[in-house]
Amino acid sequence: MASEDVVGKTSATIANLAEEAKIASEGVKAPSRHALLSICKSLVAGGVAGGVSRTAVAPLERLKILLQVQNPHAIKYNGTIQGLKYIWRTEGFRGLFKGNGTNCARIVPNSAVKFFSYEEASKGILWLYRQQPGNGMPDAELTPVLRLGAGACAGIIAMSATYPMDLVRGRLTVQTDKSPSQYRGIAHALGTVLREEGPRALYKGWLPSVIGVIPYVGLNFAVYESLKDWLIKSRPFGLVEDTELSVTTKLACGAVAGTMGQTVAYPFDVVRRRMQMVGWKHAASVVTADGKSALEYTGMLDAFRKTVRYEGFGALYKGLVPNSVKVVPSIAIAFVSYEMVKDLLGVEMRISD
Repeated sequence: MASEDVVGKTSATIANLAEEAKIASEGVKAPSRHALLSICKSLVAGGVAGGVSRTAVAPLERLKILLQVQNPHAIKYNGTIQGLKYIWRTEGFRGLFKGNGTNCARIVPNSAVKFFSYEEASKGILWLYRQQPGNGMPDAELTPVLRLGAGACAGIIAMSATYPMDLVRGRLTVQTDKSPSQYRGIAHALGTVLREEGPRALYKGWLPSVIGVIPYVGLNFAVYESLKDWLIKSRPFGLVEDTELSVTTKLACGAVAGTMGQTVAYPFDVVRRRMQMVGWKHAASVVTADGKSALEYTGMLDAFRKTVRYEGFGALYKGLVPNSVKVVPSIAIAFVSYEMVKDLLGVEMRISD
């Protein structure tokens, strides 16, 4: 009789453990599926934001690159209006959007990774910050400096992951109908660069990109989030009546963030783009009359030195005007598109959460 009681109790214990394990297993799976779905939605929102914002300003993006790398001894583009008119006259409407397909193929995954990385980096940095004594845990919030760090991490990860596409985009954007040899598309360009210049060529200009992306993306996120927080908390001039900013106000925050970030980082973007053209003997716009490339650099510092020495300090800001015209709506549209798509997809977490 005693043995039967023991067996019965043992069986009941095993059944209870099995039931608890089942409940625990289901409890783990549900949040995991929910988290995975949330990640996918966040990536989609970031990708859509990047594609929409870049397509909207594609003509200005192309003109900026052409101004950055054009031969100083054979000037074709003298300014924003003249440059756009010249492209329209010589290449037609399609010329204004040349390279935009490649740009979207790059910017969609880049933007998706960037926004998602920022959110994850923000959570990680905030967690570490709250572990430090004297930071007011668990109520501590991200400071502008911490947001700068999270944005820098996000920019480096996204840029590094898609850099070969950026190099190819730059070359497809620069080539014209008069280029001696034509890249026929993304795959052909990647294959040609690998075959003629080697795998390392796909990362030409990576170092100035890394250095430049820290203040650029970092300031974008830090200024955007800090402005939003300040407006919500202080409600200056009666602009904010509740805790939710209007689309117009968000656009203004994004515009300010984009202007500050691109002004600080722009010289690195010029050097990066010039280094990407080194070794491309068929780039018509950067080749001199005797067939020699006007862009020959041994590294980042050499590119800075030669650019300033032969063209003056102002050359580091070539294309700044069309880029300024472009970057304000581009960054603003990207931030607003991202939050709107996340709202449509039902993602609970916003950038600033």
